[in-house]
Amino acid sequence: MHTLSDELLIESYYKAIELKLSKDFIKMIEKEIKRRSLFNKLQISS
Repeated sequence: MHTLSDELLIESYYKAIELKLSKDFIKMIEKEIKRRSLFNKLQISS
């Protein structure tokens, strides 16, 4: 997870949600996004 670029991490997050992967996996990605302070780069979907 630490070796992914910020952009790839965010793309992975969206893809994991789209593919309905396990909630634990998605939470792990969210934790890394939070650690990197990237939540402001996420697009909010309506």
